[in-house]
This record gives sequence, C-alpha cells and structure tokens, in this order.
Amino acid sequence: MTLLMREKPGEPQPSSNGEKDGGKMNEDLKESILKYLATVSQAKNKEVARAVGQDKHLVDKAIAELAKEGKIEYRSFGGITYIALPGKHET
Repeated sequence: MTLLMREKPGEPQPSSNGEKDGGKMNEDLKESILKYLATVSQAKNKEVARAVGQDKHLVDKAIAELAKEGKIEYRSFGGITYIALPGKHET
C-alpha cells in the first residue's frame, strides 16, 4: 500500500536546499533587512525580526548570511550584540 502525502493548498513547497519557494523568500528577507538597516543606525536581531514581520529564527539565519557576504557587520556593546550596515555609525 502506498500513501501519498498531500500538502495544504497554497503552502510553499520546500526546494532541494530545504528552503521554501526556492530561496526567493530568503532573498526577499535579506533585502528587507538591508532596507530596514538603512533607516536605523543599528539594531538587535529581535528588533529587525519585528520590523520585517518574520520569525526571529529566519531573520537570524538571513543576518548570518548577510554578515558572511560582508553586507552587514556585528557590533557588541556591554554584552549586547547589534547589527548595522558597514560604516554606518550610531547617530
């Protein structure tokens, strides 16, 4: 007997790399993060997640990728870690 698993209609399907809808969502999320960071001097990951309306774990992953790509930088003050666009200073 073979069982077929059916996904809910309209639910994004995982791609071969494990990301839903082929990584497009991840690219859109990274773009949203960069746009948000352009409006602030620095932010905590939690603040970014709230601003872009996504789950924090997805934002954390996208932020790590952006840092690896050199598009954002981490800053640490008194044990609190912030992210910011490179070269953008607190105002």
